[in-house]
Amino acid sequence: MAVMAAQNSLTGTSWHTDDIDVERYLELLGVDRGPVDIELLETLHGRHVRTFPFCAIDVLLGQHPGVEPATVSKRMLVDGLGGYCFEHAQLFAAACEALGFQVTRRLGRVHSMTNTRTHTCVEVLVGGKRFLTDPGFGLSITGPIELAEGASRQEPHGEYTVHSFQRDGVQFWELRRNGETAHTHDSLPVVPVDVASGHVVTSTGSLFTRQLIASKFISQEHHSLAGTTLTIRRPNQPTARHELTIDETIETVQKLGVNLGEARTRRLRAQLESTAPNE
Repeated sequence: MAVMAAQNSLTGTSWHTDDIDVERYLELLGVDRGPVDIELLETLHGRHVRTFPFCAIDVLLGQHPGVEPATVSKRMLVDGLGGYCFEHAQLFAAACEALGFQVTRRLGRVHSMTNTRTHTCVEVLVGGKRFLTDPGFGLSITGPIELAEGASRQEPHGEYTVHSFQRDGVQFWELRRNGETAHTHDSLPVVPVDVASGHVVTSTGSLFTRQLIASKFISQEHHSLAGTTLTIRRPNQPTARHELTIDETIETVQKLGVNLGEARTRRLRAQLESTAPNE
């Protein structure tokens, strides 16, 4: 198991990837080391989003301990709590680097260019081409997409395309789903403290502080919870939405792969009851 780092490790220039247990990560995904090619990257990305749930439950409960690499490694690889973009991207980037890929961490803005830079994704260089990987966005691509104007990737839940533009001398890449902006990331350098700062903003003033959000790709389907509403997207079928009871909601969180435990279950139940509409 990796050595635990100090809680202020997201400073300076080091990403402290040694604090992430990459061997445990690869074991959980069932991925073996192999040629550093697009096939390996595709496998890694696809298995990541089908193994680790997107979940910000500890932000909702006001008890998130931070996104330092050692903390992320323990929470996602040992405790089974899932995570959101700042956690997923660090795991994925560390694994890619350990496998021999060249990676660049990026920050982006969700939906609108007027929003804060609170999404993180990873660019990966393969065969002289750059690819966007996005394991921590929830409903997003399940594998890499080339960073080339108009490049597309067909997913069961929609078509994704990338588009480039410049503003004030900075290059931007926009990821669209069915023509609508999912997020836009820029080419400005990202240092570790940017991720720590993004987490602070997101964990204190975003939707995650007010509503339960959890999701996961299950085979070719995508299941997502927003509060007590479960949305299921299946290939070639209409999107289905179900209103759940509190008990069903908690059960669904666990089925998505989030290991709640007794204490979190009690706190989550209390949170859901406090925000339930009055009948």
